[in-house]
Amino acid sequence: MHTIDAKGKILGRVATEVVSVLLGKNKVSARNNLVAVDEVTVVNTDFVKLSGSKEKNKIYYSHSGYIGHLKEEQAGALRMRDSRELVRRAVLGMLPKNRLRKERIKKLSLHKGEAKK
Repeated sequence: MHTIDAKGKILGRVATEVVSVLLGKNKVSARNNLVAVDEVTVVNTDFVKLSGSKEKNKIYYSHSGYIGHLKEEQAGALRMRDSRELVRRAVLGMLPKNRLRKERIKKLSLHKGEAKK
């Protein structure tokens, strides 16, 4: 179990650290075709920073599947709504797009404040 404190850190730096643990790159026995057994907990997601003007210029899109139902949300608005979703989307975008992606993202737990013991 790895715990990463995101307080004062840049979002991309936190996400790369999480992804390397989820992929098992921190172990000698790293295998691409297996899901690592380590779980990652990220605490203080409310205090993660975005560099530059990404707070208002970075846009996340979601589509319902119906014509004309493309929704967009700025990174700042997403952080206000749920900062855990901001970190989860960053990590999910860095994971390889294959069949193990869902299993790997299940090993990630996110907390807005300090971790509960």
